[in-house]
Amino acid sequence: MLEGYAPGFARDAVSMMAARQAAERAVFAQPLFVPGMWVVDVGCGPGSITLGLAPGSRVLGVDRDAGQVELARTAARRAGASTVDFMAASIYALPIADATMDVAFAHALFEHLANPAAALKELRRVLKPGGTLALSTSDWSRARLRPKTANVDAALRGHYLLRRRAGGNPFAGKHIADQVTAAGFTNLHTRTRYRQDLTYRELAKYIEDRLVEALNTPGPEADRDQLASAARSAWTWTRGTDGDFTQCWTELTATTATATTTTTT
Repeated sequence: MLEGYAPGFARDAVSMMAARQAAERAVFAQPLFVPGMWVVDVGCGPGSITLGLAPGSRVLGVDRDAGQVELARTAARRAGASTVDFMAASIYALPIADATMDVAFAHALFEHLANPAAALKELRRVLKPGGTLALSTSDWSRARLRPKTANVDAALRGHYLLRRRAGGNPFAGKHIADQVTAAGFTNLHTRTRYRQDLTYRELAKYIEDRLVEALNTPGPEADRDQLASAARSAWTWTRGTDGDFTQCWTELTATTATATTTTTT
C-alpha cells in the first residue's frame, strides 16, 4: 500500500499541527465525551488536540510517526496529563483489543489515507457496541480562495498532485460520509465547517515549500515538469496581492449501533 504523509515534518508543518487545539478542532465531538470513557485519537500528531480532547476520560493518542509520538509524550508530561497516553502504530493495525473504545476520534487524517475503508473497518473493530466515531476531514474542492488566479490554480494542482502521490485524497471530505456508511456505521450526522487554517499568503508559502521540497527529492520523472511549473506559480502567488483563504472541513459523527436517521446540514 503506497502511503506517505504529504505535508512532511518540516518546522512549518509541525508548528501548524501543534497549534491545533481541541477547543477549536473538536467542538463537534465534545458532547460525546463523558468522564470515565475510553477514547482513541488516531493520527494524533504532536498531541495538541489529544491533550484537551476528553477531560476525565482515558485517552490514547496514536500516530504512525514515532517522532510525533515522542513530541506528544513530552507535551503530556509537561501538562501533567496522567490520563493521556500515546503510542506509535498504524491506523490499519491498532494494538487495541476488540470492542474496548467508547469513542474513536480523528482530525485531518482521512485525507492522507490510501485505504479509508480498511481504516474504518479497524476503527469499528476497536469500538464498543454503540460506540461513536467522530471525524473531521478536509475537502480542498470546497476551499474558498479569493482571488483565485491562474497561478493559484496551478499551484493548487501541484499541491493536489503531491497529496495523491503520497496515497491520499485532497477531496476526501466530500466522500467520507458515504465511506462511513459503507463501513457499517449508522446514526450518521454531518456538518460543514469553514475555518481559516492559514492566511492566504501563508498557504501560498506552505505550498511553495512543499513543491520545492518534492523537486529536491527523488520521485517520478513524469511529475517533475508539472511540479516545477506549480512551484513557479506558487512563488508568484506568494509575491502577489493579498487575499482570503478558508478551508472546508466535513465534521461527522456516527455509531456502531443501529439507527434510522441520517441528517446533513
